[in-house]
Amino acid sequence: MSTRKMSKVDFETLARFRYQLRRFLRFSEEVTRLNGVTPLQYQLMLQIKGFPGREWATVAELAERLQAKHHGVVALISRCEEAGLVRRNVGRDDQRRVEIQLTQAGERRLNQLARLHRDELLSVKDGFALPGVGDGTP
Repeated sequence: MSTRKMSKVDFETLARFRYQLRRFLRFSEEVTRLNGVTPLQYQLMLQIKGFPGREWATVAELAERLQAKHHGVVALISRCEEAGLVRRNVGRDDQRRVEIQLTQAGERRLNQLARLHRDELLSVKDGFALPGVGDGTP
């Protein structure tokens, strides 16, 4: 942990970062709902599609990525399955494991929402500077 005293500029940068982060999260909440999914459903689909090295993830992996309890993720998966966004498959290597994968409808919805999120992030990217990171401050 740094022992350097935080400057006024550091606080302003940190405040601007938190403001931009909150604006982005509010944008995400609004745009997902306008497109017929909840913010958590979008996050689940994003973590499935964005899971490193494969097109599926286990419940435990999704719980970690979402920083949520296992039983809550199971309920979220059930809601997404009912909406036709994801499907459960028996594990390829271990039949005790459940693999969660996007459906074609889930893929389409995720692609649409991810483009909107990427565009929003590009529009606010300068607000995501952190004090002492990349600005030459020790």
